Amino acid sequence: MAVPRKKTSPMKKGQRQSHDALSAPAYVEDKDSGERRRPHHIDLKTGKYRGRQILEPKSDA
Repeated sequence: MAVPRKKTSPMKKGQRQSHDALSAPAYVEDKDSGERRRPHHIDLKTGKYRGRQILEPKSDA
């Protein structure tokens, strides 16, 4: 069985784990409706993406 020769120092451990932190998802304000949505995603309320109608607008029923 493989055994490490030396203990991993706190600095090396921190460098390895530096990219493991979770980041909050980004949201942008839609220019047309003013609603918040994810970047590069369809606005589900209006059904538009980059000014083009992709889906039918969601009804308020």
